[in-house]
Amino acid sequence: MAKIVTYQDLVVWQKSMELAKSIYHFVWSLPPEEKYALGDQMRRAVVSIPSNIAEGQARKTTKDFVHFLYIARGSNAELMTHLLLCQSLGYIDEKRLRNLKEGSD
Repeated sequence: MAKIVTYQDLVVWQKSMELAKSIYHFVWSLPPEEKYALGDQMRRAVVSIPSNIAEGQARKTTKDFVHFLYIARGSNAELMTHLLLCQSLGYIDEKRLRNLKEGSD
């Protein structure tokens, strides 16, 4: 097992960065009127996930790290809510939604 030196070594941070890239690509496909409304909310939520993981790990205490992981989890729930709204509005199909939720878009 590789030694964790920085947050960049964390698999969860790496995966959340991939999710962020996927969400940015998805937002570009939204209708123009949603790119700056719903799209902005989605970008903020997804960027918050790896950012909070990084901040928590950088604080070097387990208590702080766990606290920031909970915040990242909340941002993930917010993002998933936005994606479900996109689905109900017809902006995303079931397959792409599933891929984004699984982190494999």
